[in-house]
Amino acid sequence: MNRLIPAAALVGFLSVALGAFGAHALDGRLTAQGAEWWHTATLYGLTHAGAALAAGLSGRGGKIAAGGWMIVAGAVIFAGTLYAMALDAPRWLGAVTPVGGISLLAGWVMIGLGGLSAARTAQDVVP
Repeated sequence: MNRLIPAAALVGFLSVALGAFGAHALDGRLTAQGAEWWHTATLYGLTHAGAALAAGLSGRGGKIAAGGWMIVAGAVIFAGTLYAMALDAPRWLGAVTPVGGISLLAGWVMIGLGGLSAARTAQDVVP
């Protein structure tokens, strides 16, 4: 079973749910900075859930799957720390946020490298 697909779906679900929660339940309760963090966390979580889902649906393992998992981990770390800080968690979490961003970037690189490898392999088998 490809566990990347349900993991990506969970990140997407949580991004939509937390985005709606922030827009409705937290409306007017967050500082301007907190609202910005909440919006950024939701945007990055949702867009990267789609990327991880695409990696899982590709049916490819190797670098593409590894990249998908890096994106899931990065989205959780990146968005999670921003959500937490928006809710007045300690600001030192801001030092952890870039770890999630680096994981997101590494995931994109791995997916790109996996795509290049797949393209080369496809060229090798074309008569």
